[in-house]
Amino acid sequence: MQPSPRRERGDGERAAGISPGLRNTYVLAGVVALVTVLVMVNMMLGSDDPSTDVTAGNTANESQENSAQEDAASGPADRGDGPAPDGSFDHLGVGELPPGGPFATEGDGTYRTVGAPGEKMGTGDEEYTYVVEVENSIDAGHYGGDDAFAAVVDATLGNPKSWIGDPRFSFRHIAADSPEEPDFRIQLTSTGTTHEVCGNSYNLETSCYMPIGNRVLLNESRWVRGATPFDGDIGAYRQYMINHEVGHGIGYAAHQPCEKDGALAPIMMQQTLSMNNQELYKINPEDSYADNDSTCRPNPWVYPYGHGDDQPGEKEAEEARVSPTNRPQDQR
Repeated sequence: MQPSPRRERGDGERAAGISPGLRNTYVLAGVVALVTVLVMVNMMLGSDDPSTDVTAGNTANESQENSAQEDAASGPADRGDGPAPDGSFDHLGVGELPPGGPFATEGDGTYRTVGAPGEKMGTGDEEYTYVVEVENSIDAGHYGGDDAFAAVVDATLGNPKSWIGDPRFSFRHIAADSPEEPDFRIQLTSTGTTHEVCGNSYNLETSCYMPIGNRVLLNESRWVRGATPFDGDIGAYRQYMINHEVGHGIGYAAHQPCEKDGALAPIMMQQTLSMNNQELYKINPEDSYADNDSTCRPNPWVYPYGHGDDQPGEKEAEEARVSPTNRPQDQR
């Protein structure tokens, strides 16, 4: 057998058709491509020097991220104690509107329906249906939106401390297109329209119930700003507005005086203007207020302690010095 011929290095490349010179060209092209990629990465990382190491750029970014996280963890600089209430409403006259947000002074007398109908609230057979409306000239941004207004109305009338605390009464929010004629149209109204419908003999911002059209008019200026006797508690004052004016609507026409000094005010007292009998007497001597110095505390509810002699809360009512004659059902 004859020995195999010896192959020299390079035979494979020559057999494959690749010369050593061409191989070197491929290698050089690969090196150039790699350098180009590294330069582009450095440029994207914001380096001014293409020769800057990519790792150095990444390290700088990580350092910045760590610094931002440390700043976020430390939070804002400590400002110490927050502002404390300082002042009073003593500079305002009796019944004068307190400072606060904007409200509509003029209205066009047209209304949009807001909110959604709901189930019967309360168990009484004497049911009152209602719709909720907002005058079209009113900017809903003044009070948090139309749905928010309707929700407060519904929640207030559906609270057992409201009129449904009396087992005779119930309320139901109906749709605007319901075949039923609503017993009440609860309307958020501009000051101009309120003055036109309710009158303005006191030259003070008030709300009212207007039997013509069964309208419960809630003055937007009061809805936005409240009343000084409530010391800035807008939520409680709004509940009072609804309960007081609806009270007129279901038959409690007369206002009630403060019965005992320091007691919760009855819901049919004109709490918007004052908690003091004498001040209310001076505003209108022909109303039901006694010319005495009894001063009550703000109260947004019809039955803040429960209703009736057999209901929970009677003991608390006695301790608060609220007698049965101070309950609204005795005047209907």
